[in-house]
Amino acid sequence: MKFVMTQAVCPEGMKMLEGKADIYVADNQDPNNYLNEMREADALIVRIAKCDGHVIENSPNLKVIGRTGVGYDTVDVKTASAHGIPVVITPGANNRSVAEHAVAMMFALSKNLIEGQTELCAGNWEIRGAKKAFELEGKTIGILGLGAIGRETAKICSGCGMKIAAYDPFMTRNQVEDCGAVFYEDYRELLRDSDVVSIHVPLTEQTKNMISGEELKLMKKTALLINCSRGGIIDEDQLVQALKNGIIAGAGTDVFCNEPPKADDPMLNCPNLIVSPHSAAQTREAVIKMAQMCVKGCLAVANGKKWPYVADKTVYEHPRWAGTEWEEV
Repeated sequence: MKFVMTQAVCPEGMKMLEGKADIYVADNQDPNNYLNEMREADALIVRIAKCDGHVIENSPNLKVIGRTGVGYDTVDVKTASAHGIPVVITPGANNRSVAEHAVAMMFALSKNLIEGQTELCAGNWEIRGAKKAFELEGKTIGILGLGAIGRETAKICSGCGMKIAAYDPFMTRNQVEDCGAVFYEDYRELLRDSDVVSIHVPLTEQTKNMISGEELKLMKKTALLINCSRGGIIDEDQLVQALKNGIIAGAGTDVFCNEPPKADDPMLNCPNLIVSPHSAAQTREAVIKMAQMCVKGCLAVANGKKWPYVADKTVYEHPRWAGTEWEEV
């Protein structure tokens, strides 16, 4: 059995493959650059890298694609499913990591930590009187997407004494209220009422640029906006303009439309915007859990067993899966 990886997973994940597979680590984010290796691959594991239809069409032995994370917008799931190839994902493995990162950004912004350090190191002691810092207790956190990560974020914020508001088109009012949140049917109303907004929705055609210029103008001038989900959900050009013009007070993002961003990207040189390199899910604990869960799922599928944590479960309707059994999780 042969496993191809765009990048090596952590040692704990690699160890699970010892004696079970030959491994080719490409250290290259585009499998189109090593199709000769892909022609013999039983499994492909990607991290932030892409796997398009051309790769899938030219990998005749491919049985499974693994993604160490829960988002799969970089993988052509439709083409994979058409070929009966499950795309293994790792839901739940990074919930706490991403939630803590989002909350860390809230604290950094609400206490003006980044500007405070930068100015102090430049000799400006008087930055202490900037009057930008504020307390989060009693403020309203509006959560867009009350899935596992959104709920974990809500739990942490509730422990800080914040009021929870939420919008999730896939949840009923009762389900949202059972999570201790105020239900919003229209996310624009949530934007208007929240002191901090944290995004936890996937990037789809429906969510692309769901926060653009008009939506930003609905927010309070004192509001903060946090995105630890996917680049493209916020219109980056409009966000930069909103921050420069004081439409909102600050923002934090772990994700970008173009990754990695170039050094001259306006998002990297914007006032009151703090950034991180798509690292919210990269805590030691989360990396190990994601790698082990991904490898375990890929091994199961490559050995002809159905694995439950896949991007599209209709893949198992493909003829190649007729009569097969589920792997015990």
